[in-house]
Amino acid sequence: MVTQAKIGILGGSGLYKMDALEDVQEIHLETPFGKPSDAFIVGNLEGVSVAFLARHGRNHHLMPSELPFRANIYGMKQLGVEYLISASAVGSLKEEVKPLDMVIPDQFIDRTHRRVSTFFGQGLVVHIGFGHPVCQQLTNILAEVVESLQLPEIALHKGGTYVCMEGPAFSTIAESNLYRSWGASVIGMTNLQEAKLAREAEIAYATLALVTDYDCWHPDHDHVTVEMIVDNLQKNAINAQKVILETVKSLAKNPPVSEAHSALKYALLTPPDKISPETKERLGLILQKYM
Repeated sequence: MVTQAKIGILGGSGLYKMDALEDVQEIHLETPFGKPSDAFIVGNLEGVSVAFLARHGRNHHLMPSELPFRANIYGMKQLGVEYLISASAVGSLKEEVKPLDMVIPDQFIDRTHRRVSTFFGQGLVVHIGFGHPVCQQLTNILAEVVESLQLPEIALHKGGTYVCMEGPAFSTIAESNLYRSWGASVIGMTNLQEAKLAREAEIAYATLALVTDYDCWHPDHDHVTVEMIVDNLQKNAINAQKVILETVKSLAKNPPVSEAHSALKYALLTPPDKISPETKERLGLILQKYM
C-alpha cells in the first residue's frame, strides 16, 4: 500500500530535497498522465507525513516546458495530498522586492503557449473558478510563519502577481518592462499550470516565491553573475526549508477547510451518465466524489 500524506511540497530550482525529512521512502508512481518528474520522497517532518517532489527532477534535467505538470499533481492526489506548497525561484519585477526576499503571490498572468493545464477534455467539460488562484487560508499560514521566523535581511511580500512565462530563455528588456507596467511583482516559469491543476484536483495550493535576482529591466542586472544567482539559490533553499517545516507543523495542528477542496462541486458541465467509462476510470481519483 502506498504511504499517504496530506501535505505535499514541490521543490523548485535549488530545492531538490528536504534535509529534515525522516523515515524516508522513495515512491515511483505511474499516473494516467505518465510519469512524474521524479520519485516522490515521502517521510516525516517532525512527525508529520509529507510528500516531496523535485519539480525539475533531483538532477534538474527537465526544462519548464518539459515538466509533466499533470502527472506531478495527479501523483500528489494519489498520495492523498490535500495541501500543496510550491517553492519556486523567481526574478523580481519591482525595486522593493529584493533578491532573497520572499513573495506569496495571490494572482497569476499566463504567458505560456505550449502547455496542457487541465485534466479534462475527451468528452468531459469542466470549468473551475479561478478568479482567486491560490488558497487564501494556506497563504495566510505561510505568511504568518515567515513573519514569525524573522529571517535576517529578508522581507516578506504578501500578495502580488506572478507572471508565468514559457522559457527557457529569460525575458527581453521590453517584455520585462511590459510586465512591470502591468504591476506584476515576480516572474517565473512553472507555477501557473500547477495552480490550475491543483484546483482541478481539489488540492489547496500556495506559492512560496523565492527571489534570486532582479529581472533584466533593472539597471544593475548586467552586474549579476551566475555565481551570485547560485549563491542566492542556496540561501533561498535553506530559508525555504525553515518556512516549510514550520508551515507543515502549523497545518498539522489546525488544517483549514479550503474552498479548493470542493472546487468541482458546480464545475462539471457534462452529465455523469454521459461521461465515458474510460474517462471515469482515468480521472477516478478526482471524480469519485461526484459520480
